[in-house]
Amino acid sequence: MKQKIKLGWVAWTLIGVVLVGVLLRLFILKPYLIPSASMEPGIVPGDRILVNQFLYRYWAPSRGDVVVFAYPRDPNRTFVKRVIALEGETVELRDNQVFVNGQLIKEPYLKQGDYPPFGPEAIPKDNIFVLGDNRPQSGDSREWGLLPKNYLIGKAWMIYYPLQRIKFLQ
Repeated sequence: MKQKIKLGWVAWTLIGVVLVGVLLRLFILKPYLIPSASMEPGIVPGDRILVNQFLYRYWAPSRGDVVVFAYPRDPNRTFVKRVIALEGETVELRDNQVFVNGQLIKEPYLKQGDYPPFGPEAIPKDNIFVLGDNRPQSGDSREWGLLPKNYLIGKAWMIYYPLQRIKFLQ
């Protein structure tokens, strides 16, 4: 009789763990594979990241967030970029630096390299301006325009694979 009770408890525990995992996967955390070098050096091709799909349902993105979104020109594709400017702000790129509302922003995550000037451009309501950290090799808001906030899927939370690269993203 004790054997059956233990097996029943183990079975219910496993069912609970699987259920929690499925719910997390469906509603909160979703995995993505990074295919390109546009976010180097922080995120490299082959990295697998977890994305918090829940966060932007209730909170607005912030400057510096690494986000996953449906590509505006083909919503079946997903991209990963960094939020640089928010609605109501003005962004300008010059001399390989980024200025938001005329102020230079610090970008310690940036891969060095030359890239062309852009802007200034005012960001209208319900849009954001996103750039890759590897500016010379990134297709981003400079190329295809502003990102409507309703295209956001979530905030990139952590690299979980390969194991030697596990880290939380900032």
